[in-house]
Amino acid sequence: MTVVSQENHDETVLVTPLLQDAADVEPAEQECSERVVVNISGLRFETQLKTLSRFPNTLLGDPRKRMRFFDPLRNEYFFDRNRPSFDAILYYYQSGGRLRRPVSVPVDIFLEEIKFYEIEEEAVELFKEDEGLAREEDRPLPENEFQRQFWLLFEYPESSGPARIIAIVSVMVILISIVIFCLETLPEFREVPYVPEIVNGSAQGKAPSPFTDPFFMVETLCIVWFSFEFTMRFLSCPSKPAFFKNIMNIIDVVAIAPYFITLGLDLAEHQGSSQQAASLAILRVIRLVRVFRIFKLSRHSKGLQILGQTLNASLRELGLLIFFLLIGVVLFSSSVYFAEAEDPQSGFSSIPDAFWWAVVTMTTVGYGDMCPSTIWGKFVGSLCAIAGVLTIALPVPVIVSNFNYFYHRENDEEENVQYVHVTCGQPQLRFDEGCSIKSSLSLSKTESFQESDEQDTVTHPNTNPFDAYTGKLTDV
Repeated sequence: MTVVSQENHDETVLVTPLLQDAADVEPAEQECSERVVVNISGLRFETQLKTLSRFPNTLLGDPRKRMRFFDPLRNEYFFDRNRPSFDAILYYYQSGGRLRRPVSVPVDIFLEEIKFYEIEEEAVELFKEDEGLAREEDRPLPENEFQRQFWLLFEYPESSGPARIIAIVSVMVILISIVIFCLETLPEFREVPYVPEIVNGSAQGKAPSPFTDPFFMVETLCIVWFSFEFTMRFLSCPSKPAFFKNIMNIIDVVAIAPYFITLGLDLAEHQGSSQQAASLAILRVIRLVRVFRIFKLSRHSKGLQILGQTLNASLRELGLLIFFLLIGVVLFSSSVYFAEAEDPQSGFSSIPDAFWWAVVTMTTVGYGDMCPSTIWGKFVGSLCAIAGVLTIALPVPVIVSNFNYFYHRENDEEENVQYVHVTCGQPQLRFDEGCSIKSSLSLSKTESFQESDEQDTVTHPNTNPFDAYTGKLTDV
């Protein structure tokens, strides 16, 4: 029999609760309290697992996904990615979902990084709104097969060969219409010859009918094509309200409407039921609207579309630019007026007259029609020119960054979007037996992320063709 002393017994009693408390700690809490090292192209970041586990659906938050990048020799996760961007990625986990782009990282590069780390879609959308970037929207297709064929034929030139031919014809008609619009303003074509007409034995001049004018005939043929194209797209569009909300369709209406208004006024004038002076003033305004027809080229030009998207995303910066210019114009026009007040031959007779000089100087145009002549006036002019250069240069990096984003996004869409419906003949895609037509058809850049217990794989549209009838990726 073993005898234990009272002193040893008391020591054992005191130690046992400490061991029991250590055993009661949950393994999950111990794991979350562990620190993890993330190596980004040689730059080491250290954080806790509980910080990454706040977003378990992301690349770093999911243990199975990040295990592919684990280096057991160095006991760290290694990513050969952009290092400045990871500061914002790690702050996303630390702040609980706030995504902020570093100033030194362009927008397109940062978007690629957050796409790689599989940041949640809600945070990405909020980030794009903060950056002023347009949201990528799906382009729906009509449900009816016949209607879908015509919609792809007239709306998406890259979908098939016949669609490209129609796009080429449309561009040629637009160019012919613009050339006619410019040529008819030449002096030799503006002189309207009078046709002699004998009335009661005396010859009187009569203006020829405008319907026999060659320019009018060519313009009529162009309008016939524009009207036919617009009607076909309207009849085959998937949504009539959304059709008229599109700015390009509004431009089409503005390009077609002046012809019919002019035609009605010419008919009324030819019949003598309207005053010539009033009708000519209205015609000048209406014919001026025809110049907007040049914007129809943006439907077939990716470059013009990217430019429009860039300007739309940079409205805040452009507004700041105009605001700063207005401040500078008021400030320097007032300064140059009082600086030139002693010169009797000065062209700055008032502050509003100096607005034109300030605008021309700040925008570095410098027509030279107004210029200061005194020493203080030239000093104010020098400051105005320097301030104008600095003011214009401020929003340029943001606009260039937005342009790069839309340019890369457009290139990615061209590579990933597949048009499976052909406008002539049968669709060039075999379908699975028993598949049904669904109403949620759309043309968009699709990605399918398939997860397995052993390894995650990414499947892109180029691997498996997109089945437009089932809305799924099918193996061929």
